[in-house]
Amino acid sequence: MKLKVEKSNGYGLGVLTGVLAAVLIFCGAWTGKSLYENRRVKETSVSEDGAGSVVNSETLSKMAAIEETINRNFYLKDMTEEELQTGIYNGMVEALDDKYAAYYTAEELMAQLEKNEGVYYGIGAYVMMDAETQTPYISGVIEGTPAEEAGLRMGDIIYAVEGTATFQMSLEDVTGLIKGEEGTAVTLTIVRDGKAFEQDVVRRKVNNPTVSSRMLDEEIGYIGITEFKDITVDQFTEAYAVIRGSGAKALVLDLRGNPGGLLDAVVSIGQQILPEGLIVYTEDKSGERVEYTCDGKREIQMPMVVLVNGGSASAAEVLTGAIKDYGVGTVMGTTTYGKGIVQKIIALSDGSAVKLTTSGYFTPKGNNIHGKGIEPDVVVEFDAEAYYGDEQIDNQLEVAQEYLKKKLHG
Repeated sequence: MKLKVEKSNGYGLGVLTGVLAAVLIFCGAWTGKSLYENRRVKETSVSEDGAGSVVNSETLSKMAAIEETINRNFYLKDMTEEELQTGIYNGMVEALDDKYAAYYTAEELMAQLEKNEGVYYGIGAYVMMDAETQTPYISGVIEGTPAEEAGLRMGDIIYAVEGTATFQMSLEDVTGLIKGEEGTAVTLTIVRDGKAFEQDVVRRKVNNPTVSSRMLDEEIGYIGITEFKDITVDQFTEAYAVIRGSGAKALVLDLRGNPGGLLDAVVSIGQQILPEGLIVYTEDKSGERVEYTCDGKREIQMPMVVLVNGGSASAAEVLTGAIKDYGVGTVMGTTTYGKGIVQKIIALSDGSAVKLTTSGYFTPKGNNIHGKGIEPDVVVEFDAEAYYGDEQIDNQLEVAQEYLKKKLHG
């Protein structure tokens, strides 16, 4: 899901002479209730004995010695004070060994927040990281964008960007390389079906409609959600009303390749289709639990299939998990990504920020799917050859449609 930001009036580390990074196109970073939450983080004073803090006189002395050693001996370039300070902050966050944690400079934070507007300069592809191979891949392509026009496909592995290998690179660093000034080209090295090739894609302004809808036939409606942004709730509400107004008696909800987004958005959508009760709850390291609920007044009254795959993550898994727990829809496709933890951006007074994993989330039945994903009720493997062939057949969607026809007519 997207990122919750807490505002602080102090530096988490208020430090020294030399002092203690990351981004994305569309990754599944899940956040809390709102974009900003005011919270004061006290400045940390440096004690002589350093009790209870890694920032103590001994640490500062060693950092000063390392800084002097770098300034005297480092050959490749002269380091600025700002570069060394950013490196120190990055190092502290990297010590957490959490791939979702990051330190943001003020500029990086602003770039991160701008993503919530649903507009950016890039290629129009959703990118996720394969947890096993540590390589990024395209989890979805937005219609009418440079990525689609260049022939990029869901499942394409991004082996390199501008000649820089992406193996073990953070997702945010990869997407940061892909994005750039409008009208400029980025060269991607793509691996597809075991074969590598280079593809130039010209960046441009991408307006990201997050919801698409249509009637598949006279009785079955289709709504696809590509991610959960601020604009998604209104788009879904309108699409859902149009589908019902068109006489739909069953619904396919497509969350394939949806990497997540804002908690507020997925909760608001869940409240339009779920029964009364929990939608999701979070629990932090102290055991504090926060619940998000539905009054059940608008529970869906038609058969529903939810399509998912390995690119369905975070907020998409929140909605999928609730639908599955309540039995108001049939989950179909392949196992979801398995991101059941919550990140929060805590802003510091100088405009920089840290992003930390602060809690886990749980489905209504208390399941935490982190590292496991959600198993579909009906497994349907994706037929890429049929989808990208001349007839462009979406076999998973066809199976969902046939399943709902049987539900309606026996």
